[in-house]
Formats: sequence, structure tokens, C-alpha cells
Amino acid sequence: MSFLTERNPHAENLPSIPTSILTDQNPTHREGDMAQLKGVEEEVTQRQQGTPSVLAQEGPEVSIFSDHQIPVPQVDRPMWFSFRKLWAFTGPGFLMSIAYLDPGNIESDLQSGAKAGFKLLWVLLGATIIGLLLQRLAARLGVVTGMHLAEVCHQQYPTVPRVVLWVMVELAIIGSDMQEVIGCAIAFNLLSAGRIPLWAGVIITIVDTFVFLFLDNYGLRKLETFFGLLITIMAITFGYEYVTVHPDQGELLKGMFLPYCKGCGPSQMEQAVGVIGAVIMPHNIYLHSALVKSRQIDRSSKTEVKEANKYFFIESTIALFISFLINVFVVAVFAEAFYGRTNMEVHDVCSAADSPHTSLFPLNNQTLQVDIYKGGVVLGCFFGPAALYIWAVGILAAGQSSTMTGTYSGQFVMEGFLNLRWSRFSRVLLTRSIAITPTLLVAVFQDVTHLTGMNDFLNVLQSMQLPFALIPILTFTSLSSLMSEFANGLYWKIWGGVVILLVCCINMYFVVVYVGTLNTVWLYVLAAFLCIAYLGFVGYLAWLCLIALGVSCLDVFGRVRNDTLVLIEQQPEFDT
Repeated sequence: MSFLTERNPHAENLPSIPTSILTDQNPTHREGDMAQLKGVEEEVTQRQQGTPSVLAQEGPEVSIFSDHQIPVPQVDRPMWFSFRKLWAFTGPGFLMSIAYLDPGNIESDLQSGAKAGFKLLWVLLGATIIGLLLQRLAARLGVVTGMHLAEVCHQQYPTVPRVVLWVMVELAIIGSDMQEVIGCAIAFNLLSAGRIPLWAGVIITIVDTFVFLFLDNYGLRKLETFFGLLITIMAITFGYEYVTVHPDQGELLKGMFLPYCKGCGPSQMEQAVGVIGAVIMPHNIYLHSALVKSRQIDRSSKTEVKEANKYFFIESTIALFISFLINVFVVAVFAEAFYGRTNMEVHDVCSAADSPHTSLFPLNNQTLQVDIYKGGVVLGCFFGPAALYIWAVGILAAGQSSTMTGTYSGQFVMEGFLNLRWSRFSRVLLTRSIAITPTLLVAVFQDVTHLTGMNDFLNVLQSMQLPFALIPILTFTSLSSLMSEFANGLYWKIWGGVVILLVCCINMYFVVVYVGTLNTVWLYVLAAFLCIAYLGFVGYLAWLCLIALGVSCLDVFGRVRNDTLVLIEQQPEFDT
């Protein structure tokens, strides 16, 4: 089995490695026959001569993010910060931030505002900060090693756990894809005043995804600009709703910086957990570690690697700050306008406005329950048709942008875990077909309530997949044999372990609450068996992670000492 070999990465130690170990290695999916003894001997020679290693460079990939690397400008004199360099590194963080703005997040935001007012804004802020720190680990892995997380998992984990891990990540991507399809279908329905039925909106989403893939032919910078345009559209549309509603700024700041939830019950607490599950997306960790490979970085230079880590972190901070503001716009709009309202109140207002959707709100005094579809309707009833259409445009931009990033995530994951390189069109056709089928069936045979209700299940699915991204990223960024001096220090190991444990526990609570609402005995039994298998696999990954973090007493099988896979080919080299 191959895992967790802590070796000295310096070149002078390489010739002492036994030939039998080198020849027993399995070739990786990136270097092929370079992992053989001849390639290793060439690597030693190159290091001794002080030249950059060919093996440290990326091989050809199908993805535009590796084929079209953007050069980083050199400045005449050393300086701590350069806007030119920041601009060169700008792009991957904004593509990553789109996952924080997908339709699932938007629905979580509006439900948070409608159910708890401004009281859960501090949860959104905390979740975004945690997400930023986790994205930092993902970016560092890609910058230092030249490999993304799926490739490292392929190299380090044994075959069976690797395949299971791939299946779990694919489930997360498909679940996210379904949410994006639902959001786009609802947006088309709202924009057409119901003339485009939901099933037709689902089909349109298939077609337009293939159309957007042609943007690859115009270069990486133009593709990143297109995504920036979609983020701008979301900022303008949801910002318009914010200005129109004009929330109480004092209550907003109080809810953002005072961690309290006075008068909150089980419904609000479940919503708080849902906010965390919606913000931190498992496949986004894999995506970000791959996107940073789109910049030209000399990994033989410690200075350039350190500089790349700095600028990618600054860019990610800016991108997530913008996404946080957009999320705040949505929460504040529904907190100000619809918190505490009843169905009767909304029904009367919609009836007075001659809305065709008045029947969505029954004549009772129960608290208003909103989703993406009803959210647009109530905005139109209270603030005019313009608010409804602008809301729909924002949802459409969120769905289309996150659809594209989900497509790239799926491509990186499939290539990394399985060494199976498909074209983006083939990849989209497969995953989109899987995501479309149940969504289309619900859209045809059920109503919009059932379609939006799928988001609750999909949020649970995303929550369950989080450990399969968070545990591996902490594991591999803590390995000095892989990350050299850029490996996590003691502080990051402790902080990362605590945060990941907290996030996983919160999301497991969310899953338990959801299962408790099923009210079917056979579903309880099925869930119990699945939970045993699920917790067993998470425990296995956590055990390996703890060994990587330095808890050597858990290495009862001598996995570290007796391992035969040495991370020679992928080790970063630095001039000293």
C-alpha cells in the first residue's frame, strides 16, 4: 500500500535510495515511464546540476487551465506587493468563488433571512472565513506540487479507497449540478412569465452549457473575463434588490458581528447548519487546487512559489469578499421584507398586485416559507415586476456560472482519480445526463414545489461529501515529503484538524435532522447501514490524516516505515 512516506526531499539523499524500491514503483498517471529508474537517475543529475526538473513540470492535459498558462511579469526591483503581479494571478480565485454563489447558496441565504432575520449573518461570515482558509490549503497544494488534489489522491491512496473517494466526489458534483439545473429552469420560467415550463428550462440548460464550452476556444483570459461578467451581473441584480428594499443597516451589522440568535428555535438552528453546508462545497477544494496551475510558476525557485502562494491568497480573499457581499444582499433583502410574515399577508399583497402566482400562498396564518421560485414571486408582489425579473436574471447568472465551474471540477476529478481523460463535451454529456434525468422527471410529473424541495436533499448530499475533500487536503498539505518546507506547521495542523472536525460534526447533525424527517422505518434501516459504511470510510481517512499530522502511535501497521512509494518525481526542488 502506498501512503505517507516522510523522506528528506533534498537531492543529496536521492542516490542512497535502493534501486529495488525505485523499480517497484507504479508509474503515476502524469509522468508515465518517467517514474522508472532511468527517469529518477536523470532527476538526480538535474538536481546536482542545479537545473529545473522536467519531472516537476506539468504534462499535457485536455484542460485549458493547464494548456494555456499565463506568464507572470517580472518586476525590476524586489517589492512586497505588485499590482501587475496580482493582476496576472487574478482569475482562479474568482472562478472558485462562484461555488459560493450557486443557486443552492442563494436559496440558503433567502431562507436564512426569511426564517431568522439578520440573526444568522454571523454564521455566514464565519463559514466564508473558514472556506477561505480551506481554499488557501487547496491553492498551496497546487502551487507547490504542480498537481491538483485528485492527482495526489491517485498517487497516495490505495486502489479501493481511491475509487470510493472518487465516487463520493462525483456524487457531490452531480448533486451540485442538479441544484444549478433547478435554478436555471426556475429562472427561465420566471423570465418568461411561465411561458417556458420547468421541463423546457431543464432542457435549455443542457444546450446552453455546451454553447458556453466553446468559450474555451477564445483563450483562458477571455474565459475568466466571462465568469467575471457573470459575477458582476449577480452583484448588480441582487444589489438592486438590496437598494430597493433598503434593509436596516444597524440590525444588519449587529447580526453580522454579534454571534447570537435570540429567540431562535430548532428551525433557525437547522438553517444555521444549512448555511455552513451550502457555503463550503467539497468539489470546490478539488477545483481550486487545479485552477492555480494555469499560471507559469518556476517550482525550482522557492521565491516564486512563496510569491505565488501570497498572491493567490490575496486574490481569493478579494473574490470571497465579493461573494460574501452578494450573499449578504440576499439575506438582508428577505430578512427586512419577509421575516415574520404570514401566508395570509403575502396572499393579500399578491392579490392586490394582480399577480398570477397568488395561489402559491394559502389563506392561513402560518409563517411564510420561501424558496428560489417563491422568492422571486414575493419580490414581484411587494416591489413590482422589475424586482421579479431582475431576481430571475441574477438566479440565471448564478446557475450558468456554477454549471461551468462544476463541469471543470468534474473533468479534473475524473482525470486525477482515474487517469481517464475525456473531452469536456463527453464529460458534460455524462454528468449532465445523470443530473438531468431525475430533475426532468420531477419537472414533468410534479410541480415547482417538489422541484425546489429537492434542494434540501441535495444540501444534505453535499454535507455528507465534505469529509472527502477536507480530510485529504489537510492530510497532503501536512506532508513534508510532498510540500517540503511549505507543509503545514503545528498551528495549521491543529487549527485545520479542529475546523474540519467542527464542520463535519455540524454537517452530520444536519444529515441526522434530515433523516429524522423521513418517517419511514425501512428508510431508517437503510440509512443506518449506509451510516455505518460511511463513518467507517471517514474513520479510515481520518486515521491516515492523523498519521500525517504526526500522531505516529496510530501507525500500528508500520504503514509509514514500510511504505515503498517514494515521492521523488513530484517533490518540489528549490535552489539553495
